[in-house]
Amino acid sequence: MGFLAIPTRAGASAYAFAETFQWKQGLDEKPRRARAFYAVVVLSTLVAAGLVFTGVNPIKALVWSAVINGVLAPLVMTGILLVAFDRKIMNEQPSSKLSLVVVTFATVAMYAAVAGLAL
Repeated sequence: MGFLAIPTRAGASAYAFAETFQWKQGLDEKPRRARAFYAVVVLSTLVAAGLVFTGVNPIKALVWSAVINGVLAPLVMTGILLVAFDRKIMNEQPSSKLSLVVVTFATVAMYAAVAGLAL
């Protein structure tokens, strides 16, 4: 299963980096035109394949990646809320009050869950 997930995760990483740094991207691009994108694909693939041979327990790795994701998610939600409340960023098209209440509640619940995890 790990070998099936490697190309998917490598591609997702490459697209995330390319979007962040505004690189040419896409598997339909020639490697010469999107060198950084393909470099991330290759590096991610090599790192993931190397982990298979290091003796790292894949289940524990999945659990810890989920924990890290859960701890970081409230911070991302806070960023989303800050953007949603800013009329200038939202181009005078603010989010509805209901959606702001729901996202605020979810964010507070996520912070509470992280606090509960820490105890």
